[in-house]
Amino acid sequence: MSTHFTFTDFPVLETERFILRKAQENDCLDLFELYSNESVVKYIPLEPFNSVEDTKSEMIWYEKIFEEQSGLRWVIEEPVTKKVIGTCGFLNYEKAHNRLEIGYDLIPSYWKKGIMKETLSTIIHFAFTKMNVNKIEAKVVPENITSIKLLEKLNFNQEGMLREHEFEKGNYVDLVIFSILKREYKNLKYV
Repeated sequence: MSTHFTFTDFPVLETERFILRKAQENDCLDLFELYSNESVVKYIPLEPFNSVEDTKSEMIWYEKIFEEQSGLRWVIEEPVTKKVIGTCGFLNYEKAHNRLEIGYDLIPSYWKKGIMKETLSTIIHFAFTKMNVNKIEAKVVPENITSIKLLEKLNFNQEGMLREHEFEKGNYVDLVIFSILKREYKNLKYV
C-alpha cells in the first residue's frame, strides 16, 4: 500500500478558526511562550524552555522529522492576529505498518475552547485520507485526564497501559495507549 503524501511540500491545512502550517523563524517567541509554560510541559518529555535557543532547537526537530519522513508538526495560528497558540502533529510514522502517533499542545489561556478537537480532527482526516495510514496512536500519562477525555471525544479507543514505558524528568512513567483505526474513522458520522 503506497502513501499519497510524499513529504515534498509541507501541507498547510485550515480549520474553521485556525491555520495549521509549518513553523517559521518569526514563531520563536510564540513557541517560547508555549514551551516555557510549566502547565504545557507537565505531561510531555520536555523541561520548560529557558531561552529562545531552546525554541530554535525544537523547530530544528520539526524540520528533521519532516526531512526523515518520520513525522509532521504543524503550528496552530490564529489567522487574524497571526499568533501561534499551539502545535499538533505526528511522529513515529512507520510506513511499513501504516501507523503513526499523534501529539499536541496548547497555550493554557486557550484551553477548554474546543481548539484541540477542531485541529486534531483536521490532521486525523489528513492522516487517513492523504497519508493513507491505517492506525493513529496516542500515548498519554494516566494523570493527564484532559488529554484522555479529548482522545475519547475523537473516538480513540484505549488499548492498554505501557508500564514504566519511558524515563522522563528523573522517573519512569506509565503511558496509556489509545488508537483509532481507519475503518473506525470511516464509520463515524462526522466524516
